[in-house]
Amino acid sequence: MSTTNPQSDAQPDDVPRRGRALRTEDTPAAAARSRRLSKARRRVANVAGLMAALVLTGALYSTIAPAHAEEAGASSDADYEAGREIYQNSCITCHGENLEGVDGRGPSLIGVGGAAVYFQVHTGRMPLVRQAEQGPDKPVVFSEEQIDQLITYIQANGGGPAVPSGNLRDGDLALGGELFRLNCASCHNFVGEGGALSSGKYAPSLHDADDLEIYTAMLSGPENMPVFGDNQLTPEEKRSIINYIQTVTEMPDPGGAGIGRIGPVGEGLVIWVVGISALMFGIFWMGTKA
Repeated sequence: MSTTNPQSDAQPDDVPRRGRALRTEDTPAAAARSRRLSKARRRVANVAGLMAALVLTGALYSTIAPAHAEEAGASSDADYEAGREIYQNSCITCHGENLEGVDGRGPSLIGVGGAAVYFQVHTGRMPLVRQAEQGPDKPVVFSEEQIDQLITYIQANGGGPAVPSGNLRDGDLALGGELFRLNCASCHNFVGEGGALSSGKYAPSLHDADDLEIYTAMLSGPENMPVFGDNQLTPEEKRSIINYIQTVTEMPDPGGAGIGRIGPVGEGLVIWVVGISALMFGIFWMGTKA
């Protein structure tokens, strides 16, 4: 009769189970380590790819851009120096060495920007010939290039509204007429003929003004004119006003002689003079017949 040892019978089956249990316990940790290593490798690869792309972009830019940047910088520096020379020769007496102005001679140019410079110089008002109630519109002293150089210098030192660019009369014509009658007609007349103001000043005629002169005048507010910044009139509204002014200026008068288009006052004067003359002629003619 053979006897069996329970422990000896269980050992062969128990050893593999313990091995399988150990291998099962080791598998999740190994998988987690593998996933972490994989994520780390992907991050490193992504960073390396990004760095390579940045280096390549910088290399391409450095081969293409420096020549143009150097040329633009040199041109800007040249314009600045030329503008400084023009300012020192023609403007410094009235506006001061640092654009701060001189009492009794000229205002400060800090903050006026290139817009004011363009309007004042391009219309010939500056340089001022003599002190008066208002700077008159006269022939331009400087060339277009010199005006741009002076703008560059004053804009760089004083800041302020810059000279606009692009099509300045692509706004709505009807809106421009409404805005002009609301904001401008009281001084410039309904068709831009201009008119007298107080203290020897006057609103000039707009018939000879170009688009940029009108726009920069709205930005800078010369003499008695208020400043119409973008908070008062948007750029689109400014272009609409310019469109209206230039359309009225270029439009022929369908009624014959426009007598300056100064409105009902001029028409009434003509009617009065012609009517009184005809009436007096009739009276004298009837008197001689009697």
